Amino acid sequence: MPLNPADLPSLGSAPTASEIIVKHIREAIVSGAFDEGEFIRQDDVAKLFDVSKIPVREALKRLEAEGLVEFHRNRGAVVASISEPEIAQIFEVRAILESNAIKLSVPKMTPNTLKRAKEYCDAFAQETNVARWSELNWQFHSCLYEDADRPFLLNLIRSVNDRIERYLRIQLTLCGGTGPDEREHRQILAACKKGDADKAAEILHQHITKTCESLLMNLRK
Repeated sequence: MPLNPADLPSLGSAPTASEIIVKHIREAIVSGAFDEGEFIRQDDVAKLFDVSKIPVREALKRLEAEGLVEFHRNRGAVVASISEPEIAQIFEVRAILESNAIKLSVPKMTPNTLKRAKEYCDAFAQETNVARWSELNWQFHSCLYEDADRPFLLNLIRSVNDRIERYLRIQLTLCGGTGPDEREHRQILAACKKGDADKAAEILHQHITKTCESLLMNLRK
């Protein structure tokens, strides 16, 4: 499914054309506008953005590094697919990284962080748009890690989440709501408010593991 030119900003709104192309192809992949295994035509993308194929190739190489795109001989760039064992491994890495991040963050967590996390949690509970669910889910989780003051770790967590975001959106759609996630988010937040880093990390690890199990079960259906 092609990108919609009407949704694209002008090239002058970002430092480089390749960064804009990365952003919009990534969104097309994680939203499901591009299917797994779908061929990404470099000529079409270049024409859409009115650029040469050079920034398009740069963008696709960056998306390849993120695990969202694969290059196949005689086919060019295609949207990467992820097997069930790979999904399980990615969630396992996510659980390890994020539980460690929150454990580092809780002792230094500020009232402002807790306030923001509650606002994201409340908005998540009231939202009905799947794309916004995904965005608010990331905002809730990531703000709880920021006080750890580990920017490399947070960037790594963001990269891991990008790999599976399209599956998280599928999970939210198949579940038809945010009930279990909202309850678990509030449990994580309650542990943070108490300053119990170990409890917050434990609940978070279980939360991510349960999400993976539920996702794999729904995909098999």
